Amino acid sequence: MIPVLVFDIETIPDVAGLRRLHAVDPAVPDAEVAAMAFQLRRQAVGHDFLPLHLHRVIAISCALSDGETFRVWSISETALAGAASEGEIIQRFFDGIEKYTPQLVSWNGAGFDLPVLHYRGLIHGVRAPRYWDTGDDDREFRYNNYISRYHMRHCDVMDLLSLYQSRAVAPLDEIAQLLGLPGKLGMDGSQVWNAYQAGRLADIVNYCETDVVNTYLVFLRFQAMRGAANAEQYQAQSALVRSTLERLGEPHWQEFLSRWTVS
Repeated sequence: MIPVLVFDIETIPDVAGLRRLHAVDPAVPDAEVAAMAFQLRRQAVGHDFLPLHLHRVIAISCALSDGETFRVWSISETALAGAASEGEIIQRFFDGIEKYTPQLVSWNGAGFDLPVLHYRGLIHGVRAPRYWDTGDDDREFRYNNYISRYHMRHCDVMDLLSLYQSRAVAPLDEIAQLLGLPGKLGMDGSQVWNAYQAGRLADIVNYCETDVVNTYLVFLRFQAMRGAANAEQYQAQSALVRSTLERLGEPHWQEFLSRWTVS
């Protein structure tokens, strides 16, 4: 069985990049630089969501299943030895793809997470030959690769369920809750910058990890719907996730389990 790797990233404004692009005085605090960028963005497009290349990656959470085991972990500024740089975080993620060649699974990964990783990886000199292969090194990748929107080597569940129509997309939080899953816990993406400034990186990572497990459980339901898993397989994989989280025992997983009402 090809391993399944579900991923989700958390980002904050690239303050250093904003300083460079706007020639901001080094004495100006980071919060003010970000506030300036948000204001300029609102004036330009009516909202303050920054362009993807100006998002700095602070955490990548992953859930990996090979059919028999399931595990969840994060690559973040504090998860690696010492204070990891953004480039190290992104490189570690692509190193995992290089090693395992998993099926990637995401919710809006094609619209946000992967483009951010592309731009930020480019800035930091990240190497990811397996990820970018479209058949030059492996002939199988000519017909099923990570880059094509219509290949399953990366399954963006939101993109596929909406039939690639932006007007039909749905938020993960609501779909998860409709399926009896916990949905988002602790915060949402709009609160990450404030939480980061308050030194709450651990809370951000916990939130990101619950998002990837929500995404994996939605993916399992999708696999059952499209006939890639029968009822017995679906129940077995759901039970594997539940038992794994029970063993972990951390508070965010205890809350997750308490709100998981339907398998």
